[in-house]
Amino acid sequence: MCGRFAASTEPEDIVELFGVSQWEPAQRGSAQRGSARRDSARRDSVESLVPGWTPSWNVAPTDPVLVVLERVPKGGSTPVRQLRQLRWGLVPAWSKSPESAVKMINARADTVHEKPSYRQAFASRRCLLPVDGYYEWQTIESATGKGRPRKQPFFVSRVDGAPLALAGLYEFWRDRSVAADHPAAWLVTCTIVTTEAEPLLAPVHERMPLFLQPESFADWLDPGLDDPEQARALLVAPRPGLLALTPVSAAVGSIRNNHPGLTERTTPETEGALF
Repeated sequence: MCGRFAASTEPEDIVELFGVSQWEPAQRGSAQRGSARRDSARRDSVESLVPGWTPSWNVAPTDPVLVVLERVPKGGSTPVRQLRQLRWGLVPAWSKSPESAVKMINARADTVHEKPSYRQAFASRRCLLPVDGYYEWQTIESATGKGRPRKQPFFVSRVDGAPLALAGLYEFWRDRSVAADHPAAWLVTCTIVTTEAEPLLAPVHERMPLFLQPESFADWLDPGLDDPEQARALLVAPRPGLLALTPVSAAVGSIRNNHPGLTERTTPETEGALF
């Protein structure tokens, strides 16, 4: 599963890495000239899409997260790759309240096409969550067999240091308690698709987030690919060997802790005790 992750990649870098084009209209409308001014316009336009965004090394359920998705803009006819900030924890369109979100942070790849909560989103509202990596906890029994087992957290990231592109789904929920034109009328939420863990990760946890390689981005994001059976063919994790497993401090267990040090390897003494 995936219950916590780190996401510190700057929005403008996500734009470059994932081919986002939503910010281009604002850039084209600028009268600025020269590379430095174009760069400034680019930063301003991207930041305007995600107001209030801050990096986080301890993202928890219901937190805002950056996602890449494709939608046909109002008045348009062609899907545009966009950068959005959504809330983590999917709320189905038919839900009476958003309170279920905290329980719906993950969707199993083997049932996502048939579960009522996810099947509509899976058919045409797929997205990517660019993250630094995610945390998983391994249960370690006492060496003597007595006492309570402890939980050792690990940070899972790409070996090459690139962001992990987690496969996700997103959904729109209408709050009927407010007027349609109210800023809070619509809540847009997302969930992360999980699959069986690869051999490196299986001793820590039996499942892992499904992550995709760049060559799969276009098909996964394509809202025109709305046949569930065709979409199921995309639910294949890349070959093993692309991920690194790093033991980290138990400090990540508290959401009050949020700093880059949470993703760093534990001391050699601690690591020796683990293995």
